[in-house]
Amino acid sequence: MCAAARNTPFLETSPWLVAPQDRQPALAEDRSADIVIVGGGYTGLSAALSLRDAGADVALLEADFCGFGASGRNAGHLTPTIGKDLPTTLRLFGRPRAAALVRFADAAVEYAEEVIAKHGIACDYTASGNLVAGVHPKHERSLVRAAEAAASLGAQVRYIAPAEMRERGLPPAFLCGVLEERGGTLDPGRYVSGLRAAVLRSGVRVYEDTRVTQLEDGAQVVARGAGGSIRADCAVIATNAYTHALGRRRRHVVPLRVSLFETEPLAAGVLEALGWHGREGVYTAHEVLENYRITAHGTLTGGSKVVRYRYASGFAPGGDPAAFAAIERAFRERFPMLRDLPVAHFWGGWIGLTLDVLPQFGVEGSHANVHFGVGFNGHGIAQGTLMGAMLAQRILGRLHPHAAALERSLRAWPLEPVRWLGSQLINGGLALIDARTDRQVRRLAGRGGGRSRA
Repeated sequence: MCAAARNTPFLETSPWLVAPQDRQPALAEDRSADIVIVGGGYTGLSAALSLRDAGADVALLEADFCGFGASGRNAGHLTPTIGKDLPTTLRLFGRPRAAALVRFADAAVEYAEEVIAKHGIACDYTASGNLVAGVHPKHERSLVRAAEAAASLGAQVRYIAPAEMRERGLPPAFLCGVLEERGGTLDPGRYVSGLRAAVLRSGVRVYEDTRVTQLEDGAQVVARGAGGSIRADCAVIATNAYTHALGRRRRHVVPLRVSLFETEPLAAGVLEALGWHGREGVYTAHEVLENYRITAHGTLTGGSKVVRYRYASGFAPGGDPAAFAAIERAFRERFPMLRDLPVAHFWGGWIGLTLDVLPQFGVEGSHANVHFGVGFNGHGIAQGTLMGAMLAQRILGRLHPHAAALERSLRAWPLEPVRWLGSQLINGGLALIDARTDRQVRRLAGRGGGRSRA
């Protein structure tokens, strides 16, 4: 195991998060509202803003402080990615549905950008686009196919050949790629904090440190916490990876733990020598991707590569030295010129994974008044923000133009122990494929041929 990973600090939250000074008091009595929202991340806050704009009396309940979950911990890529990949999405759902999903994903990025502008959220957003990068010549063919599939569906995506990769100044480990021209990168903590501030200004009643222990069905729903309850005409479940802990949608969304890192700031000369002047966010074309970006304060952040599932959809532990060692080793291999740059800290969070790798949007309950928008599969900045607006529109009796793209028979994960066994087999198989790719990259690098051609 990497000694540096063993000794580098582990953060229980993330470097993007600071507990708010105006932390809102916990629910301490029985109250009522038009709508109760469970979850104070991107989806819940976005829904609260849209509903409040329509004049609704909204109460939002958050187990910790708003943004404490995945919304404040992620890698910071605002991306129109949808499904596992577009060739797979096209094969599984057919051309009309796949094209509708592409339009949904593009609209999600646009809506998040509109929210940032409307509420003046200072979150270091850079509309740089994001790049799926090949790290071995064998990736070229699949990336070309992906770009062709995306273009045929109307996505603003194009293939970037090796020569253009070098012209753009991208680090030499990234040989070729597919550029998602919409979106970019941002500080996820500042974004969710900005949403929280906008919600508080709007007059939504926010109760933090209020874990919902029970969500009761009925003509009116009742959300109960340790100190009180909210009775409302309808509820919104906006808990993503934490949904199973609410006792809802247990077989539809499972939590996967993902780990990330951030380096110390790069010296000005080192940052300039690195190139990467467009500051595109980068994902690798592995089966379990790596992600990288340069932050506004001159650090490099990245991770993923290793995902963990815990039996019965429990929360896999955050302190994961083996995962930290794996992502640091990948970082050192992609950026050998930064071999002396220290990693400042590791952290992580849980993504909500669905069986078909698409978000779930619908309504349940004995009186069809419990609305849910969950399962963003690691793409929650854009999709979660738009999902909040979509939930608000449905509650208000309006048809959102992108709702039809997500309407389908929602597939459930198998029961345990089959689910756990399946996760081990799939994760193990994908890890073996990626390990083989990384060995091939090392052999090419050793011969001096893996950094300059594709």
